[in-house]
This record gives sequence, C-alpha cells and structure tokens, in this order.
Amino acid sequence: MLTAVNPKLPMRDKSVTKAFYMSKLGFADIGNSDYPEYLILKKDNAEVHFFLFKNLVPTENYGQLYFWTGQGTDAPTHLPVIP
Repeated sequence: MLTAVNPKLPMRDKSVTKAFYMSKLGFADIGNSDYPEYLILKKDNAEVHFFLFKNLVPTENYGQLYFWTGQGTDAPTHLPVIP
C-alpha cells in the first residue's frame, strides 16, 4: 500500500533553500545526517527532499510544488521550487 510520495527537488544553494523553507514556510530539518548536497524538510505531513544542482536555471526549470492548506480557498497555494 502506498502511504506517501515525497518530491525530490533541485536546489542551487542548500543554506538559502533551508533558510527559506524553515523561516518563511515553517518547515523543520529532519535529516539524520548533514549531507552537503542533500536536504530533507518536513511540515505536518508534507516531506520534501532537495538535491544540490548548482547550475540550475530557474527560468528553464519546469518543476513545481503545490501545498494544499485547506484554509480559506479551494485554490492551491503555489510555492516556488527554488527560492
């Protein structure tokens, strides 16, 4: 039985991505080890994995991530994949 799907997204800078998701969106770092090129964050039941991709060009990236909050609107909350 499938119980979860966790997106694995590119990040250009681990410290910037971590700071954005933790301070702006309220995620927590749940990685058991501090790998320099990998990051695992979680908020409520949403878990997001990130891998380092320094040469990523955001304007050429089609990755998206939607968070449904279920509060105040039927429309999803669209958050940028790369801060």
